[in-house]
Amino acid sequence: MKIKNKCLTLARQRFWPGLWLVLLAALSACTSTTIDEFRQAETGLNTGETVVILGRRQGAGYETAADFVQCVGDRMARGRDGLNVVPEQQFVDALFPWFEPRTAPLRSDDLQQLMAQPMVSDKMNEFGVRYIVWLDGQTETSNRMGSISCTVGPGGGGCFGFGSWEDDSSFEARVWDVSSNLAVGTISADASGQSYMPAVFVPIPLIARVEANACNSLADQLKQFVQGG
Repeated sequence: MKIKNKCLTLARQRFWPGLWLVLLAALSACTSTTIDEFRQAETGLNTGETVVILGRRQGAGYETAADFVQCVGDRMARGRDGLNVVPEQQFVDALFPWFEPRTAPLRSDDLQQLMAQPMVSDKMNEFGVRYIVWLDGQTETSNRMGSISCTVGPGGGGCFGFGSWEDDSSFEARVWDVSSNLAVGTISADASGQSYMPAVFVPIPLIARVEANACNSLADQLKQFVQGG
């Protein structure tokens, strides 16, 4: 298990008048991220092999956000040790209709049956897919408090008030090895943080980057996992 804590402060907001700077510098938007990994088999990537990141969207009225899936994929492909990641939409379109929400395999046991389809196995080989990563989860906002009011008059306008809220992100990544048709592990990322919105003349958002931290932490752990590190 890995736990990371990050905080942002207003101490660097140089444009803010001195008095309010002192008061607001005491506030912070902190996040706490916890990563858990469960490995079921050895992993590794050979030259030319790729990874595809897909979002779970089977439930009615619920789906893993596409921008979070893209965020994880972009992060895994970044850097000198970046992986070859197949874009989700490109993969889903190429294998239509096998990975549409109604037909996508729900268990790794279904993968072997799916790979028996010549069209599926041909496309998998064409993309060089070694691992399929299924992302499932979402971010929820709760405990909204406070209010901010704004007025505009002949002499100008401004806002006054204070608001705060809490964001919680919970995501799980299940990794399937296409070469063996087996599930090889699960990684979960849970992040939470309190955001603040003080307003004196203008609102100053102090946003806890909960989902961004969950994305970065989960992508870094996934990269190490599939590489066998």
